[in-house]
Amino acid sequence: MANQIVQNTIYQLSDTLGSGLGVIDECYSIISYDENRRVSENLAQIISIASETDRIFTYDGYTFLCPSSSPTTDYIYYAPGTDEAAARNVSVLSIALGSLKRLHDDKFDKLNFMKNVILDNILTGDLIIKAKDLRIPYDTPRLVFLVKTTNTSDFSAADVLRNIYPDRSNDFVISLDANTIVLIKSVSNDISHDESNDIAKTILSTLNSEALIQAVIGIGTIAPTIGTLAKSYKDASVALEVGKVFDTEKSIVDYDNLGIARLIYHLPTTLCEIFLNEVFKKESIDVLDQETIYTIQKFFENNLNVSETSRQLYVHRNTLVYRLDKVEKLTGLDLRIFEHAIVFKVAMMVKKYLVSNPIKI
Repeated sequence: MANQIVQNTIYQLSDTLGSGLGVIDECYSIISYDENRRVSENLAQIISIASETDRIFTYDGYTFLCPSSSPTTDYIYYAPGTDEAAARNVSVLSIALGSLKRLHDDKFDKLNFMKNVILDNILTGDLIIKAKDLRIPYDTPRLVFLVKTTNTSDFSAADVLRNIYPDRSNDFVISLDANTIVLIKSVSNDISHDESNDIAKTILSTLNSEALIQAVIGIGTIAPTIGTLAKSYKDASVALEVGKVFDTEKSIVDYDNLGIARLIYHLPTTLCEIFLNEVFKKESIDVLDQETIYTIQKFFENNLNVSETSRQLYVHRNTLVYRLDKVEKLTGLDLRIFEHAIVFKVAMMVKKYLVSNPIKI
């Protein structure tokens, strides 16, 4: 538990009870209302006595309480004085901080459990039992949002997300590293792609407006149970990796909307190379200049419509036809024919995939 929380609690109780309370934590550091030199000077002896008792004891004008016989796993609480009032005060401190510590540990255990769930570190047979022990509903549908920050900030992206989604019993915000945060969000079974994208947009806009943090988000697939959360996390990771290759302009990439890019990503590179060699029997795709590539992209965007493409490119229709004839001469593919256009489109994506050399997940 954070020392600031402990210190604030000690200050509040000390003011209320009129007694300078304090604790010795698991690392044998003293957190107190005021400077207690005698406690500091006799620390070794106090710890030695505490390790041999689990009840209240007095030493050098102070009353101490160690609820556990092992001070390395619990706090040693103390209050000035050796009378009944001191014993009462140290018991009140023990109850207050003990309750806070249990709440903190319970929350940490839940987050640690969910982290191990998405990283697939828990055996399937143990998932239901552990979830029940931690009072986490097993069958609640959830969706994984993988947030990767792309710039540095003085603010914590994880803290921003926790403020957006404060329901700690259903939503979990997990920091994997300095730039990677996972939001496990409880959702309805029939959540639409628009709704999941709206959640991602809220995250991006809030990070930017409140913390000046830029990020990209991968959206996984719906996990009907805790047992399928690891797949949702993996899908969100794949979405981000595929997005790096095929959707570099997008800051939100949904696994379910990856289309053919997802198929290409899962293909072995040897098969991709064989496919390119078979498609471009005459010449390599590399012989096409940037102007031609841009023309082809516009042609595809306009559903193979020659008139509309020439209008958008501000070129004469015959100029566009000439460029398409040039492509056919080099590759043997007439892009005005739908089947040829599909083959060429896939080939361009495969080439882009091979050049990018993405991480396989």
